[in-house]
Amino acid sequence: MGISDQELRQRLELLKIEHRDLDQAISALVESGSHDQLRGARLKKRKLLLRDRIIQIENQLIPDDIA
Repeated sequence: MGISDQELRQRLELLKIEHRDLDQAISALVESGSHDQLRGARLKKRKLLLRDRIIQIENQLIPDDIA
């Protein structure tokens, strides 16, 4: 059985929170003047992956009107 819309919405909200938290962590890292480029790159990569997953879930929740 597939995941319900309610479960998708809950997952979407959690992903958005994590995405926002990562954005804040990246900003804090940059503002601190840290030279930890590897950590910054990992955080940015994770943020991009989250964004892609958020888009996938949003597309699942939006009915396809073009069909």
